[in-house]
Amino acid sequence: MTSARKEAAKTMEWIDVIIEVLDARLPEASCNPMIAELRLHRSRPCLKILNKADLADPAVTQAWLNFYNKQKGVKAVALSCKKPGDAAKVPDLCQALAPHRDSTLKPLRMMIMGIPNVGKSTLMNALLKRRVAAVGDEPAVTKSQQRHDLNERMTLTDTPGLMWPTIAYASDGLMLAASHAIGRNAVIDEEVAAFLAAILLARYPASLTARYGFAVEGLDSGGVVAAVAKKRGCILKGRRGAPDLEKAAMILLTDYRSGALGRISLETPETRSTMLSEPAPAKDEDPRHEQELR
Repeated sequence: MTSARKEAAKTMEWIDVIIEVLDARLPEASCNPMIAELRLHRSRPCLKILNKADLADPAVTQAWLNFYNKQKGVKAVALSCKKPGDAAKVPDLCQALAPHRDSTLKPLRMMIMGIPNVGKSTLMNALLKRRVAAVGDEPAVTKSQQRHDLNERMTLTDTPGLMWPTIAYASDGLMLAASHAIGRNAVIDEEVAAFLAAILLARYPASLTARYGFAVEGLDSGGVVAAVAKKRGCILKGRRGAPDLEKAAMILLTDYRSGALGRISLETPETRSTMLSEPAPAKDEDPRHEQELR
């Protein structure tokens, strides 16, 4: 990540517009503060793409668009980069942010940035209409920068997923893990699933009932995971019918990631504001910090 940051900072010297790809379900949690630091240092405008908008709560996504579009030098749009029609809108949106770069002598130079597994490579492939970047539902698929000519007036540079060294809030780390921006080796699936279940209970209880067929009244987050285990027959062998919570946790997480649970957003501008109004816990105050967020 240190090497990727240095390379991105060097490339940004000659870039005109930054395309920052975010996960529409958790826009701020998936927003790397180092990207803002780098682009503001160079006074570069930013197109924020809330990708995977087809998986996010549309009302919440609109609230996020309103939030970002009030920021100076920022244009925010909600897209699904897997849809060619959505991706095709990006060049014109970038051109509007740098209208002085619109000729063969002064081509528009764009750079795609974001954390791992938010859809940067999918966008790159869609814009170029061919597979030039590896795509996978796991973090850190892209390993190095790739530069291509989009046409005679536009160039596009893709970058590796860029994470930041310290995640101050445990909830950010859990949202990132739930959305698969953090690999499974860094977290405990049952704890991530319980975190997700708590959000679903608070904001989308009907989605749980519709997907799994159990009533949520009286359940806490751990009870949701156990109920999923019961409904899906996740039983530990040789344990007299004890539920396999790890398997049930992965079922819940996979259903969220794929959209099988419906259109779910993990944070809103209001929940973000509430979280930021509270002091970030010190590392030694949260014994799970090292385990969950390293």
